[in-house]
Amino acid sequence: MNVKINSVHFKADRKLEAFIQEKVGKLTQYFDGIVSADVILKLENTETPENKITEIKLSIPGNDLYAKKQSKTFEEATDEVVDALKVQIKKYKEKLRGL
Repeated sequence: MNVKINSVHFKADRKLEAFIQEKVGKLTQYFDGIVSADVILKLENTETPENKITEIKLSIPGNDLYAKKQSKTFEEATDEVVDALKVQIKKYKEKLRGL
């Protein structure tokens, strides 16, 4: 699976990118038909500490899955997004079996 990471208004360090690669890569355990993942990291200009946003769009043949979460750290937001995508992948696989 091809994982593309874009960071908006800042430069993501190697440690964060490696963490995201590892987490997103594990999604192939749930569905091996994932073609690519586009990860967007954003810093929101707000007063609250929960200003880090992670968005992931998974490209799957015939469909795209998308999740977006906001948290205090990018790692936490990435964990939440990956968990949300796991649920979507399971629903998608059930739908495929039902056809």
